[in-house]
Amino acid sequence: MFKLFTTLAFVVGASSLVNADTFKNTDVFELEIAGDPQISPDGSRVAYTRLSNDIMTDRTRSNIWLVGADGRTHRPLLSGTDSYSSPRWSPGGDRLAYVSSAESRGPELYVRWMDTGQTALLSNLPSSPGDMSWSPDGSLIAFTAHVKSEGPTLAKPPEKPEGAEWAPPVIVIDSLNYRADGRGYLEPGNAHVFVIPAEGGTPRQITSGHFDHDGPLAWSPDGRSIVMSSNRDDDWEFNRRNTELWSVDVDGGEVTRLTNRFGPDDAATFSPDGSKIAYLGYDDKKMGYHNVNVYVMNMADQSVEELTTNFDRSVSAVAWAGSSSRLYIQYDDRGKTHLATLAMDGRVQSFVDDIGSASVSRPYTSGGFSAADNGAYAYSAGAPNRPADIAAGRRGGGATKLTNLNDDLLGHKTLGAVEEITWRSSVGDHDVQGWIVTPPDFDADKQYPLILEIHGGPFTAYGPHFSVENQLYAAAGYVVLYTNPRGSTSYGDEFANEIHYNYPGQDYDDLMSGVDAVISRGYVDEDQLFVTGGSGGGVLSAWIVGKTDRFAAAVVAKPVINWISEALYSDIHTFIPGYWFEKMPWEDPMEYWRRSPLSLVGNVSTPTMLLTGESDHRTPMPESEQYYQALKLRKIDSALVRVPESSHGIATRPSNQIAKVDNILAWFAKYRKE
Repeated sequence: MFKLFTTLAFVVGASSLVNADTFKNTDVFELEIAGDPQISPDGSRVAYTRLSNDIMTDRTRSNIWLVGADGRTHRPLLSGTDSYSSPRWSPGGDRLAYVSSAESRGPELYVRWMDTGQTALLSNLPSSPGDMSWSPDGSLIAFTAHVKSEGPTLAKPPEKPEGAEWAPPVIVIDSLNYRADGRGYLEPGNAHVFVIPAEGGTPRQITSGHFDHDGPLAWSPDGRSIVMSSNRDDDWEFNRRNTELWSVDVDGGEVTRLTNRFGPDDAATFSPDGSKIAYLGYDDKKMGYHNVNVYVMNMADQSVEELTTNFDRSVSAVAWAGSSSRLYIQYDDRGKTHLATLAMDGRVQSFVDDIGSASVSRPYTSGGFSAADNGAYAYSAGAPNRPADIAAGRRGGGATKLTNLNDDLLGHKTLGAVEEITWRSSVGDHDVQGWIVTPPDFDADKQYPLILEIHGGPFTAYGPHFSVENQLYAAAGYVVLYTNPRGSTSYGDEFANEIHYNYPGQDYDDLMSGVDAVISRGYVDEDQLFVTGGSGGGVLSAWIVGKTDRFAAAVVAKPVINWISEALYSDIHTFIPGYWFEKMPWEDPMEYWRRSPLSLVGNVSTPTMLLTGESDHRTPMPESEQYYQALKLRKIDSALVRVPESSHGIATRPSNQIAKVDNILAWFAKYRKE
């Protein structure tokens, strides 16, 4: 199977080089993406991370660039073969903290003086620093880091003879959460908060206990305490989302609980006058999906007001908009990511709707922004035909795009055009939104094969954003349909929870209705339909071929096939029972089986390929192997593609991104009519 992964990739890759005017697989190494925009306190400059792919190391490199808010003086600040990330301005704007693995070290905390360009290595840490935050007077920097603890032991091994070579010692695990996707088996310990002098010194740990403590970290105006998020309950491992806001004294380490309800509270930020904190959270009702709301706490009496009670969208970020009476919030609406003002009376007014993602594999909503002391803002600005750039604006005014990182590459290519489409689902009264990507030089009078590409989650959303995978599919001559069926976010709480305890379910009907809507336009050959999707989209792809034979071929990427094994083997085992299923697997095994694509494998006649990372702990390889072996036992034409050293994010390395698409196209090519 590894031979299939490599050999087929080169076959399709070679054919994609024929037309240099269209997007091709090796263009992945030429893309540049702007992320993590950090505007200076006075609003005059924006520091951001500029991501690029190194073709020699097959890794994504992060450098830090600086651009004026007027678009001038765009220049590298920290660049080269080392990685530089997480730029954070000091309160006076005279220094910039950042993380780097320079000098062959692991990730460490550095500070750069902006007037001289001098830099200082501040830390010498055994684990990566995160959530960096400057104290109000600029004398300290707070951050979080993992602190290793001694793992449990049972038997004491005997002394081995000198010079003997024995097997490595056994590892004892007694925690509920012992592995995570992208990290593997977890090192014993917890995340704690540290402070370090901004001019160098020794980090000092200010939190303790067998609990995780997370940022963002918000300093009080007097610099005496830091507000963080943590679950410090005895049973925290069983309710990891039930976090509260805590204030920790910087000098003594005493912690004070600020919130108290079942549900997450985090992302605290102090108002400019220090009288209030804004934060995000929700009352956890054990639904599959919850809207995240904005709250404001009066620090004098700790009274709390929910500002977004009547706003049926989930807020992903919050910041003060240059005053103590107005906030900026980020949220998704109908596949677009907005930046809006939020007044203290709950009024929301959007003024940006093109926040774009730093992840370009598939067209998910994401991205970020930051705000200056005077209300100026910067954000990652995307478009259907471009990865994210940097844009900035002033409060009450429009934004200006400051960078054009990919015009040199994409400005000379004919990309697939992205068009919005809506249709009425065949089940219920739902209007469903999606997007069509047509091949370069598309002719509506011709007939094209169609790929239905399904997003994961399932509680996520696609939007009109640049996508490497969809552009490569379109360049290979396919019409691509990607859509937000019920269960998708950005359409409100009710639409998302249409699949509560019912996934997969009627989302299947939404997808089939979308395929019919595109076919009705007349330019799709309905005998040449193909389907693929990853993660939650892999679930639905496998469900689809168990329900219908209308697709010529399918690629099921990193799927859940058997909900019982997924609930007991994946790294989200504390979430599946209770949120996605009402009971534990042994209490209601038939409900888990009813919603498992494996239960429909006896109906499958569609040639189906499985594609999964060998180090995937979110939808582990045994999920794909179960389905593959079942298909083979039924003598269905099938293949299993294993991605070595890859976790759930198959496309994190550029060559894996290329190989993923090339192998999908190679599988479809076997069943595509000329």
